[in-house]
Amino acid sequence: MRERTDGEGFATRAIHAGERPDPTTHAHNTPIYATATFAFDTAAEKEAAVDRALEWDPTSYFYSRTGNPTNRALEEKVASLEGAEDCVVSSSGMAAVASTLFAHLAAGDHIVVGDELFAITRVLWEDDLPRRGIAVSTVDMCDLAAVEAAIRPATKILFMETSTNPRLRMPDLPALAGLAHRHALLVVADNTFLGPALFRPLEHGADLVLHAATKYLSGHGDAVSGVVSGPKALLDPIRKQVDTFGQAASPFSSFLVLRGVRTLPLRSEKGSANAAALAAFLEGHEKVEWVRYPGLASHPDHAVASRLLGDRHGAMVTFKPRGGVEAMAAFTDHLALCDIAVSLGDVFTLVYPRPKDGGIVRVSVGCEDVADLVADFTLGLSFVA
Repeated sequence: MRERTDGEGFATRAIHAGERPDPTTHAHNTPIYATATFAFDTAAEKEAAVDRALEWDPTSYFYSRTGNPTNRALEEKVASLEGAEDCVVSSSGMAAVASTLFAHLAAGDHIVVGDELFAITRVLWEDDLPRRGIAVSTVDMCDLAAVEAAIRPATKILFMETSTNPRLRMPDLPALAGLAHRHALLVVADNTFLGPALFRPLEHGADLVLHAATKYLSGHGDAVSGVVSGPKALLDPIRKQVDTFGQAASPFSSFLVLRGVRTLPLRSEKGSANAAALAAFLEGHEKVEWVRYPGLASHPDHAVASRLLGDRHGAMVTFKPRGGVEAMAAFTDHLALCDIAVSLGDVFTLVYPRPKDGGIVRVSVGCEDVADLVADFTLGLSFVA
């Protein structure tokens, strides 16, 4: 087959990187390699493939838990977009988080994590790591002095979300990375809320970047997947952990995420524009107590966000209707266009009420016409007393 190129631009690589016409059938789309095992012509060929696979060569296929061509295509695409040497795909975002930490932490180690994190990630910090003898300190990642004060001689990793869940705080990653590296720490950044079309943490000092690929990379709410990218030397232990923990990605899920990534730049642009307009509308509404969106001048990290993101501040908005939990429910329960759902990063706008946080609403802004979104939010707010 003729030589191919991935191109240079981000949007071009989102479409082409990691993918080529199938060499056997010339199928244009990457096939779903729905196979548990791979066949060999000779015993020696099998043994060589196994040896390479167990040295964590991701292109040596002998069993799909360890390596699969559909999964590998996604790894190559994401690595290209992140500017990373390599990438590991796993069965979920939490699989990526857990495998990364268990690969690089041992009993007696200490980790410093952000004090506002995804709920199931918090379960990992509060239950699973301490049970394995790994100490955890939580700290406001926007407070550099507090972060430095939390570092101990046993500290190995600094873990943060680049935009936090749910209040959308944005730590100064370059400053944090400089601090962490002075103490010889690994910097692990969960970039799920932004995605690589808007922000690439490896370019700002992170050592590893991970995503729940379920969200913006997939973009269509139909796949559960996780990815972690960075230098191969740091990824090989993670690849081993994904294998030994049985956290292999489904080739079908990887096929869906591959399809989703091709439109990531378009969705990121539209979602950011919609979110900026919706956040401005909410901030000016009399029935809204406060709005958190990094693109608003009122956001506590607006200057950091603008320096790192430019004029596209993501598609997540969090706000609080006046009146607490009762007002929250009155708003969400009367929406006619937007659905109540737990996930984010979808082309559909999704709202997630959080009564345990005092009645705030987290909004994953989708790609609809913004006038329709404003009309639906106007409807919902009309039921707030």
